[in-house]
Amino acid sequence: MKPMLSLIFSFFLFILITNLSLALSNEAVEQVLDSLGNPIFPGGKYYIFPVSHDETYGGGLRLAKTGDSKCDVTALQDDNIVIDSIPVKFSIPGINPGIIFTGTPIEIEFTKKPSCVESSKWLIFVDDVIQRACVGIGGPENYPHFKTLNDGRFYIEKHESGFGYKLGYCVKDSPTCLDIGRSGNVTEEGGFRLNLTHQVAYAVEFIDVTPFEARIKSVV
Repeated sequence: MKPMLSLIFSFFLFILITNLSLALSNEAVEQVLDSLGNPIFPGGKYYIFPVSHDETYGGGLRLAKTGDSKCDVTALQDDNIVIDSIPVKFSIPGINPGIIFTGTPIEIEFTKKPSCVESSKWLIFVDDVIQRACVGIGGPENYPHFKTLNDGRFYIEKHESGFGYKLGYCVKDSPTCLDIGRSGNVTEEGGFRLNLTHQVAYAVEFIDVTPFEARIKSVV
């Protein structure tokens, strides 16, 4: 009888802990919003810009050749605010609720890619030369000398500063999740690389492409 009581108690304890964890996590979960305060959604096109639009913070994202790469596969945050950047699209693997919350596992892809890669989806490659895990696109064939991680999931969270959001990456089948920060030789590469970090995360905002481009056209 005692083993049965112990089993029942363990079951109810598990249910209590699970519900408590869900309640605590749900308190921190909220819809991710764009720069105009509208919810972002899977399939929409968004520019990723630094929260501050001061010129010293640079511009949006683009692709570039780095190291001995023969193809533009490394994601950079451009150091020039006026350079055209490439929008991204978000998708939710599996059953798609149509809403992106903070912490939702997502895939990210650029809306444009060079012909030398098959996929524009984001992945992580470990650059042994600079000893950093960086954001790129393509596949293992585009990084013959580096290890790639393309089966994990990205996510969006509120930035600790209280301004904007931060991106992060979780390794598959591992408790390891790291924020995405910036690093690199701006003089040589023309921008900052996006890389995994346990230090300062890159504070960003998401700008809906459609109204943004409409405003640009109205000015031109």
